[in-house]
Amino acid sequence: MKPFTEEDVEFYIQNKVERRHHLVSKTVDEVQKIIQQLTAEISYRDTRFQAISNSGVHNENFRVLAPSHFLITVPLRGLTGYREHQVRHWRYYTVHGAKLLSPVRDPEELQQWLEVEQFSKSLQQWHETEVNIEGDLVPAKVLAIFRELMEKSITSCHLSSKVSILESFSSVVRVAVETPDSQVEVELVPTVEIPTCWPERARWPRCFKRWPSQEKVQCIKSFGFNLLARSNYHWQLGFSRAERMLIEGLDEDGGCRMKCFRVMRQMKEDVWCTGNKPVLTTYHLQMVLFWTCEKYPRTKDWLCFREGFLRMVQKLHKCVSQHFLKHYFVRGTNLLKYANTSDLDLVAGKLAVFLENPVLCLD
Repeated sequence: MKPFTEEDVEFYIQNKVERRHHLVSKTVDEVQKIIQQLTAEISYRDTRFQAISNSGVHNENFRVLAPSHFLITVPLRGLTGYREHQVRHWRYYTVHGAKLLSPVRDPEELQQWLEVEQFSKSLQQWHETEVNIEGDLVPAKVLAIFRELMEKSITSCHLSSKVSILESFSSVVRVAVETPDSQVEVELVPTVEIPTCWPERARWPRCFKRWPSQEKVQCIKSFGFNLLARSNYHWQLGFSRAERMLIEGLDEDGGCRMKCFRVMRQMKEDVWCTGNKPVLTTYHLQMVLFWTCEKYPRTKDWLCFREGFLRMVQKLHKCVSQHFLKHYFVRGTNLLKYANTSDLDLVAGKLAVFLENPVLCLD
């Protein structure tokens, strides 16, 4: 460990952060080639599922949660002209269609039901009972079809030596992908992309906030949102395009926001929260970045790396200590609600030690 100096920061970025970026980019390329091949086969078998593109680390369907843990959204075809729906009494079923006597639970803030009638145009296949129960598009049914297609495609693409489906406690489709350097866990999520509107639940931006600018806000909202099949009954709101737009041009004023974020991510992976499936992912850190940028919107707040970085780490420490991190667009959602509290407390302790004596791990 060495003192927290400007020279050490540059050394750390060149020898740690840039090295990580190179290794992760290489892994992303390897995984994308394989998943692109599999989703192309799946799309050939069932046109409702769209093949993902092979466009590198900046692919909007690709999210790096940790260096060996990826999330890939698989766009669904044949559902266009989305509109919000009035609240009604929702029904609950088993995956096989039998009605349940009482609701399992109401949708949380980041979740919603989805009816095929909410789309002005829809393929006939979305009306079939294999995915539809009394008008509701059921995520568990979509996931079951996707999982079966994935199993067949792994075999037909002769990828059994490189890809294997992992067991899951939920209906989520998880696969292990072997690359030349490591094994990567990939979560594949069928997703309805809705580029035409902004969801009512995302009451953003909050009043009188100076970041981002109103022009940027309107641009971001114009990119819409996604609905992800990540649970049995409810579709989860996603904002990957909006989040990407927030990050683009983040330091046009000459600030060091992304530099702070990248160093924080590296310290998180190396020291504070290590492992292949850490309790904190890059997505959590991204939310911390957004909240900190909103609280400190001025250019002068981001001219000194040390001040900006420590400010961001302090925000992370507060969230982890309180087991509470609000989603940036849907603020009623706590992204740490289901996280292991013991793991969070362990991370909070390491963050507290760092804040008492801020030094970078240069070894």
